[in-house]
Amino acid sequence: MQISRRDLLTRAGAGFGALGLRSLFAGTGGLLEPRAPHFAPRAKHVIHLFLNGGPSQVDTFDPKPMLTKFHGTPAPGGNLKTERKTGNLLKSPFQFIPRGKSGIEVSEIFPKLGEHIDDICVIRSMHVDRPFHEPSLFMWNCGHQIAGHPSMGSWLTYGLGTANQNLPGFVVLCPGFPVVGPQLWTSAYLPGIHQGVHLPNNESQPERLIQHLRNQKLTPADQRRQVELIHQINKLHMDRAGADPQLETRIQSMEIAYRMQSEAMDAFDLSKEPEPIRERYGKGDFARGCLIARRLVERGVRMVQVYYGNSQPWDNHDDIMKHADLAQTSDAPMAALIADLKASGLLKDTIVLIGGEFGRTPSVEVSAIAKLHNGRDHNNHGFSVLVAGGGFRGGIAYGATDDFGFKAVDKPVHPHDLHATILHQMGLDHTRLTYRHSGRDFRLTDVAGNLVKDILM
Repeated sequence: MQISRRDLLTRAGAGFGALGLRSLFAGTGGLLEPRAPHFAPRAKHVIHLFLNGGPSQVDTFDPKPMLTKFHGTPAPGGNLKTERKTGNLLKSPFQFIPRGKSGIEVSEIFPKLGEHIDDICVIRSMHVDRPFHEPSLFMWNCGHQIAGHPSMGSWLTYGLGTANQNLPGFVVLCPGFPVVGPQLWTSAYLPGIHQGVHLPNNESQPERLIQHLRNQKLTPADQRRQVELIHQINKLHMDRAGADPQLETRIQSMEIAYRMQSEAMDAFDLSKEPEPIRERYGKGDFARGCLIARRLVERGVRMVQVYYGNSQPWDNHDDIMKHADLAQTSDAPMAALIADLKASGLLKDTIVLIGGEFGRTPSVEVSAIAKLHNGRDHNNHGFSVLVAGGGFRGGIAYGATDDFGFKAVDKPVHPHDLHATILHQMGLDHTRLTYRHSGRDFRLTDVAGNLVKDILM
């Protein structure tokens, strides 16, 4: 039985399934087609560089002279109450240096990123609700402390679609998995096509980064006929069984996979970058991820998330000196990414968000089993993140923690607030970007979130 595209669409039932199939068989991206924002946007893309594990604010972007002055003494009011036992105050082993015209002080472990501080907004008053990795990771990625809610990248492609129908709209680069893993880039109750596509950036060859993308035995024309036949069979199934969101997601995923053959290998082939550029980014998984992120937004991908590595590398409970080693392999690629985006003019359209799930205590962590007591415990009360591009003001330090860097005391910012502000720059009102599920309207910012206007141009 042969069914033409026109006949198939005519017979398709009303609703979501018909809409999705109509777009698919027209050769476009269906639910990933670009859509109009709520209002004129300042930005079109987001790159989230996630330093998973919790970088220490007092060793990176929040200098505290009082911490140095009172090093080795108890914190005022006694030892801090955190997840683990802490001892006396611990000064930073790193020097802070004023950088750029703004004179914002940056730790010596980030010399190259410091060169671009005038393009960066340093938010020093971030806070989250819990001092544990899992709920904080969920909050940053999905706007809730528990699993089962869509990630920010999924919300962005749901609200705006993506410009390039030959590539996924939301790409996640991590050698393996951070804590929690794929639930951090899930589409949850949004249509499955909005889920982030995870790729292992420890692979340097495009064919290994995206395995089994090209069929070595069939020509593109034969593959096209094969895909169309599968669509027809799927449609006949849906005519009998009714709409099936999972099946519709597979249909769209198959279309994207087919179209990716024409562009994905080129996008992920870093050998096409000049050697001097690759040298500026440096070596390693994170450097490769930052360079891929730049190439993807150049090609219209809506959001790219790059995790520093597996598990929680920045979770330095025993020795804060490990931060220097971590910075050595993250400083250059982050700086090169911002520099390249600015040189091409893309920084105006791209929000670059840098940070971890929380910060660390200004006091030393005390452990009965640790051989070295030179580290810091988790701190959800006050920490720093960086934002550049996309209409965010550069060269400013917003908000503040107390004299010792423990708690946000001036202009505190919650992830809900920063999410609302990022969506605003993308042309989306966070209170209107909703999805009806289980009897209520859900959104990235839950029932909270305030626009942080002072960090916008």
